[in-house]
Amino acid sequence: DWSSDVCSSDLIRLKYVHSQRKQSAFMGIIIRQSVKGTVVSYVGIAIGFFTTFFVLTNFLTAEEIGLTRVLVDAATVFAGLAQLGTTSSAIRYYPYFKEGEKDHGFFFWTLVIPFIGFLIYGIVFWLLKEPISGFFAENSPLFVDYYNFIFPVGFFLLYMSVFEVNSNLLLRIVVPKFIREVVVRLLSLAAYLLYAFDLINLDGFIIAFSSVYGIATILNIVYIFSLKKISLKPDFKFLKKSLVKDYLLYTLFLIAAALGGVIAPSINSFFISAKMGLNFAGIFAIAGYMASMIEMPYRSLGTISGPHISQAIKDQDFTKINALCKSISLHQLLGGFFIFLAIWINIDLIFELLPNGEIYAAGKWVVFILGLSRLLNSVFNVSEIVLRYSKFYYVSLILTVILTTSAIILNNSLIPVWGMNGAAIASLLSYLIFYFLLLSLVRWKIKTSIFSWKQAQVVLLVLLLFLCDRLWTSFLTPLFLKLPLKVIYAQVIDAIVKSSTLLGSGILLTYLWRISEDANALIRNILNRFRLRK
Repeated sequence: DWSSDVCSSDLIRLKYVHSQRKQSAFMGIIIRQSVKGTVVSYVGIAIGFFTTFFVLTNFLTAEEIGLTRVLVDAATVFAGLAQLGTTSSAIRYYPYFKEGEKDHGFFFWTLVIPFIGFLIYGIVFWLLKEPISGFFAENSPLFVDYYNFIFPVGFFLLYMSVFEVNSNLLLRIVVPKFIREVVVRLLSLAAYLLYAFDLINLDGFIIAFSSVYGIATILNIVYIFSLKKISLKPDFKFLKKSLVKDYLLYTLFLIAAALGGVIAPSINSFFISAKMGLNFAGIFAIAGYMASMIEMPYRSLGTISGPHISQAIKDQDFTKINALCKSISLHQLLGGFFIFLAIWINIDLIFELLPNGEIYAAGKWVVFILGLSRLLNSVFNVSEIVLRYSKFYYVSLILTVILTTSAIILNNSLIPVWGMNGAAIASLLSYLIFYFLLLSLVRWKIKTSIFSWKQAQVVLLVLLLFLCDRLWTSFLTPLFLKLPLKVIYAQVIDAIVKSSTLLGSGILLTYLWRISEDANALIRNILNRFRLRK
């Protein structure tokens, strides 16, 4: 009857309102945790900035910087392979193990499986030592001398990642991020300074540098056990045949995918060091560090969103998946573009202030091209997370093979022509191919899209700010340079005023255009706190 129809419609409306409020609260949690993680990341950036621009470039040669970069890249590849897919499979299967406060000994398996992988790939890397050394011997003999350090550093990086993902599953990302972003950088700085002031020789420096990751791993272990929320007692009765079979198939897929996936991000430094030498790898590393700042917001937002996307996929809640993807992508685009703008409008001054900046200025356009690659990765990578945890996860193996193959071919072709810039272009083109295929597939098979009209507003905003930068440089910068000061002081004042004006205008327009309700809420919260303090 009529009354029952009204009650039914009211009930539907109430459920909808409740769902919307729950979704809003859910995104609020993600944003808050992401903000905390991002703050930690930028504390790490401040330390890394000081280390990179006032210690490394001042006291270490470009060749020595290149050695540490290639050593860490090689250890990262080793650790990524040795995981046997643990960091991804843990996020995918934790919802199946978790029942209230019980996890049925899930964390036991996250420790055992990577150790098996370490033993397997330790043997593989030992057997491949001669051919790998031959590849680097001509232009980078120093890396060959310290090849064996791949094993301890790889072991430490392996279990750093494992304990970080375990903390992530418990929705505790800030402390592990603090250890990786702040503690590691402080301890690395100490190792650099010991070497800079001749308190240790190069051998001692590499030992100290490697030990940094060991200390970080121990701190992660202490932290996660202090939470008292994990059990290392395996529940064999819980392991049903269907679950084990599904896990093994997924893990075999991840092992195959890792062969390409963990190699692709390091291909640039490997090819540059092998074909051009460690000194060029060092210049490329400094440029890459500047570009990596663009990804900092994603490292927090992407990390905390992974388990929630996995849970939504398990629940077949595609409305939530779409909302998450659009929100994450929008905020990555917004934050990444602002960071990219701040770096690029001051790039010449950065190299001028940098110790031995005339050497590292050769990487100016590497910063721009790699910056675009990092922006693509931070904006589009959420689609890769969706695909990885969906029933179509196996397709990402094909995409990873395409990414790695194109990166190898393009690096091999473009480095002889354009040097470091060629390596950066190779990276950008490889990711463009990869993400075009990925986004098309996710839209077609999973009916999920990261795109919204809000992103068009962000692009328009950034283009407007870049235009303002050109106008400022043409008309106002010459006036600052006429100030009765040393040229470098006038340049710094110009950069501070210009950056503050453009970025401030960008934030104001973001607020007025209502590009992001979460960003607007954050701005209002900051303004309210400021008013209360006044």
